[in-house]
Amino acid sequence: MEFSIKTGNPEKQRSDCIVVGVFDTRKLSEAAVVLDRAAEGYLTTVLARGDLDGKLGSCLMLHSVPGIASDRVLLVGLGKATEFKEREYRQAVRASFKALSGTSVKSASTYLADLPVKKQDAAWKSAQIAEIGQDVDYRFDVMKGKAAQEEKAKSAKRVAKVAVAFIEKSEGKLAESGLKQGLALAAGVSLTKDLGNLPPNICTPTYLADQAKAMGKQYGLQVEILDRDQIAKLGMGSFLGVAQGSAQPPKLIVLQHKKGKKSQKPVVLVGKGITFDTGGISIKPGAEMDEMKYDMCGAASVLGTFKAIAEMDLPLNVVGVIPTCENMPDGTAIKPGDVLTSMSGQTIEVLNTDAEGRLILCDALTYAERFEPAAVVDIATLTGACVIALGHHASGLFSNNDKLAQELLAAGETAHDRAWHMPLWEDYQPQLDSNFADMANIGGRAGGSITAACFLSRFTKKYEWAHLDIAGTAWKSGKDKGGTGRPVPLLTEFLVKRAAK
Repeated sequence: MEFSIKTGNPEKQRSDCIVVGVFDTRKLSEAAVVLDRAAEGYLTTVLARGDLDGKLGSCLMLHSVPGIASDRVLLVGLGKATEFKEREYRQAVRASFKALSGTSVKSASTYLADLPVKKQDAAWKSAQIAEIGQDVDYRFDVMKGKAAQEEKAKSAKRVAKVAVAFIEKSEGKLAESGLKQGLALAAGVSLTKDLGNLPPNICTPTYLADQAKAMGKQYGLQVEILDRDQIAKLGMGSFLGVAQGSAQPPKLIVLQHKKGKKSQKPVVLVGKGITFDTGGISIKPGAEMDEMKYDMCGAASVLGTFKAIAEMDLPLNVVGVIPTCENMPDGTAIKPGDVLTSMSGQTIEVLNTDAEGRLILCDALTYAERFEPAAVVDIATLTGACVIALGHHASGLFSNNDKLAQELLAAGETAHDRAWHMPLWEDYQPQLDSNFADMANIGGRAGGSITAACFLSRFTKKYEWAHLDIAGTAWKSGKDKGGTGRPVPLLTEFLVKRAAK
């Protein structure tokens, strides 16, 4: 989908469809008033018949409207508001793209960008249109056979070009900058979805490493890929313990986006990259185990965020650290009762091999110390307990620094990719006590997402740190099964705000 900025009166725009808004009092938006005047009251006549009530998100397609250069006019219900809140505006924009999807419209000019949104400007509105439009248009069919893809391409009804339109020419320059930001974020989100949706026989640790190297060449990122021997030399016994049951070689992927001042300490993003999780010897039930290909969505979100900030050319120093491997149950796999020695020197009694994400993250978090970070944020599909606690709406946020936590929460609210601040109290730490090592890798069923974060906190004493548990937000199950691209919007907004300081 291609996007551009256009200014001028809507009745003169030559495209397959003009998109304008209608309030639930049948009051027309400014652009709709201009169309109605050119059409000699045609829109108000249609509305008087009751075919559209103006309820937020409702839509009505009109054909061959007199006096209009465009073939069609899409009326989008705006609800009661005369000035939108952000969430309502995004709902109206999403509804418009869904209404266009599946029609024969190939080009559209949307004047929803001209609607007033509380405390937001043309740049923000343009960014939202680009981000939401790309999200609605997203498809993942690369794994289907050639014949199926060709047939689908022939029958596909998708909008190819979208003009973000304003009546006033003065809005154009600001809108262009916003459109660039929105498209950069959309590119990062799409990459994250693609990586998550790929089957685990293709998206292996080596594949993720190759994607990182390709991004390095494309955007001038510094990329280093460490193999098993190099990981062993670092003393990452916890990470290698998880990897030892798989034929796929583990990788430690390190990316650096160096666009800030040399003296600026970097923000480090650490992403869990378990490309398939059987649970190991503590094997998972077979039902829905296919969804464990999504256990690398933390890694995918780091790569997606790097793509977004690289597209934006963000003036900030950012490091990405991705420990990636499979968790498999062969004859060499770790067993419940084994004791691993982490890079930090702390020992870990493995009580459950299905609590493997924290075992690879702890070594990556120790590795992050060498960058003398301003802050470290790890992202992981870590616990089913977080899904029970928060469902699929909010990611779980844990931190050893309240200021950092508030930064991330605010970024999530701004990006409409919300997180919820969870406790990280010392009261929970004794649940990780072990008779045979410095700690156990699980703390029992009670407070499972919290004790997992408590485990990670033992490796983050030397810097400000936050942990995002995205087990409930990184993908959807059921008929809409697929990656969501979260929390790339949250992370990107967080970094954009950091760069602006």
